[in-house]
Amino acid sequence: MDIPIIGITLDHEEPGSYSKFPWYAARVNYASAVARAGGLPVFLPYQMTLVDKYLDTIDGLIITGGNFDVDPSLFGADHRHAAVKTKEARTEFEAALTKGALQRGGPVLGICGGMQLLNVLLGGTLIQHIPDQVENALAHEQPGPRDETSHDVIIKEDTLLHRIIGGRGGNTIAVNSAHHQAAGDVPATAVVNATAPDGVIEGIEAPDYFFCLGVQWHPEFELTDADVRIFAAFVEAARRYAKPE
Repeated sequence: MDIPIIGITLDHEEPGSYSKFPWYAARVNYASAVARAGGLPVFLPYQMTLVDKYLDTIDGLIITGGNFDVDPSLFGADHRHAAVKTKEARTEFEAALTKGALQRGGPVLGICGGMQLLNVLLGGTLIQHIPDQVENALAHEQPGPRDETSHDVIIKEDTLLHRIIGGRGGNTIAVNSAHHQAAGDVPATAVVNATAPDGVIEGIEAPDYFFCLGVQWHPEFELTDADVRIFAAFVEAARRYAKPE
């Protein structure tokens, strides 16, 4: 059986540290999680003129996380929190890819910041800084290493995410956490499929699309069986999209 091609978005940094020139970056585990799930990982440099070519080539899209935020103007906010920092070129490119993938009916998986962008593109808003806007919030920017879980999330029944995880161990799973923003208002076209004990939204999906899933944690670390199942389900959806019956 052919291996589905999975496009993975990259982060971008200005000169310094690694190179004297601008450079792209991505953690290895994004690619390894895709490969272990049976997909062919391909990273996508920012080339707006190639968006359609990318979408012609890939069978599934992963919008990765990163240490940056979606511009509040994109969801109609009339203010910008001091903690917000943006990467306009990255957001423009990821938004074009995501819109195109959804229009074509291809599977999309948004991870952390990728979930936040997905919520905005579907018509939702964001909480710009959880510590200032959520009372008694958990430490969503966990102090411990990212390859350890830090809090639980509650999975909503009768959702795509619940079907993927299979209800094993009940409806609660442990996740890692590395974000200071979160989905705020969720559009009518989307469904909240997971929340943290403090009420922060940890997952969304859009049932009107073939496979449109966002999770606020980082399943590419494959810390739990649920994480592995998310990648397996996504890659299988990409296989079905590539080779419809």
